[in-house]
Amino acid sequence: MSFELETAAVAGENLRRVAIDPVSRVEGHGKVTILLDEHNKVHQVRLHIVEFRGFERFIQGRPYWEVPVMVQRLCGICPVSHHLAASKALDVIVGADRLTPTAEKMRRLMHYGQILQSHALHFFHLSSPDLLFGFDSEVSRRNIVGVAEKYPDIARRGILLRKYGQEVIRHTAGKRVHGTGSVPGGVNKSLTAAERAELLKDVYQMIAWSRDAVKIIKELHEQNPALYDRFGTFPSNFMGMVAPDGSLDLYHGVLRAKDAAGNILFDHVDYQTYDTLITEEVKPWSYMKFPYFTSMGPEQGWYRVGPLARVQNCDSIPTPFAEHERREFVAYAGGKPMHATLGYHWARMIEMLFAAETIKELLHDDALAGSDLVVAGERRHEGVGVIEAPRGTLFHHYQVGDDDLVTMANLIVSTTNNNQAMNSAVREVAKQYLDGKEITEGLLNHIEVAIRAYDPCLSCATHALGKMPLEVTLLDAGGRMLDRKYKS
Repeated sequence: MSFELETAAVAGENLRRVAIDPVSRVEGHGKVTILLDEHNKVHQVRLHIVEFRGFERFIQGRPYWEVPVMVQRLCGICPVSHHLAASKALDVIVGADRLTPTAEKMRRLMHYGQILQSHALHFFHLSSPDLLFGFDSEVSRRNIVGVAEKYPDIARRGILLRKYGQEVIRHTAGKRVHGTGSVPGGVNKSLTAAERAELLKDVYQMIAWSRDAVKIIKELHEQNPALYDRFGTFPSNFMGMVAPDGSLDLYHGVLRAKDAAGNILFDHVDYQTYDTLITEEVKPWSYMKFPYFTSMGPEQGWYRVGPLARVQNCDSIPTPFAEHERREFVAYAGGKPMHATLGYHWARMIEMLFAAETIKELLHDDALAGSDLVVAGERRHEGVGVIEAPRGTLFHHYQVGDDDLVTMANLIVSTTNNNQAMNSAVREVAKQYLDGKEITEGLLNHIEVAIRAYDPCLSCATHALGKMPLEVTLLDAGGRMLDRKYKS
């Protein structure tokens, strides 16, 4: 099936092509193509993922205990998320149905350090130039250097918040990037007294700065609702993981989904059965898959994940400052689901505050210093691990043979879950801001602003090897098409 503006109704040869290549200030490589007629009317808009990874095949044939380390090479931005999702799947394989308190809390500390550093990186380094200067402001200022010159305190806080999150990761995983702290069935280290004291020293400052960050984005919404509430807005389903009591939990829980009106679609679903809920569609123009709820079909069943979905899917947040901000967020939207694309930034900062508060609570837990690190039980051949990564729900699914080698791997990465939503966002923005107008750099940046709001990690999300049709187009030196071959 095809959505509005996905495929032009008139022949492409009669349309002018505008490309944003590459999309800037996102992780990985992607491009946007827009087809316009002679009146600049928009006929087609696509977000293309142009790099290929294929990790699902690389993993096959490797010993299962290598996987939590290998999969981190998918990405340099969110390796902890892949490290932990793979470990959780392999917990099932080794029969570790319940981790020791030390292992459980060390993993949680590692994960919330990842959430803190990733959300800080995205908000302060990648998105704040658009939010503080304006989407069509002078392009030379729209970067972190421009923010540091105009708003030095904001830039400094962003850098130090990210640094703190990376230090949490270093002390729990062994390194800031591509650590080895989590293993099937538990962890390989606990927290020393010196490491704990070092992290406790600064955690209250991190909470204070996170509260200030929520205030910044909340005030932007309140000062300019005509922009922030309407930009790239469209209704969608939401999916995420919640704790069994319905509260926000980014490490472990059950799956919950709501429709665009906020009604429950499914709840308390064991993520081991995710493949009975979700189908992954492939399209010939992108390496990234298009997941949807199987029962609703591709047209009605696509959904959003990540901060905007999570903050609205949960019933509460179990830390006081973040829960206060969640209530303010819900009240701002009038108690109804907020579908504004820019609402992702507000929800993301609430989650950053939640992460800082959770880190503080964990650091006061003596279980982090324990020595009982690993458990095992009845050996199994299949396991699924799910975690709420900074960008959304992340699925790792493995099958392992009697020889301990991986025979099947399937990953549904956070950004993949948001694939249709990101395409819908850029099409809505194209209709709102580009249709019938002279195209300028500032207007094209509106398209990129919509994509950045999802904080996509494009290099993580390209895993369609063996499933994707192949199209080859031969052009002459003048750009005219000479031939086209298509293989399904």
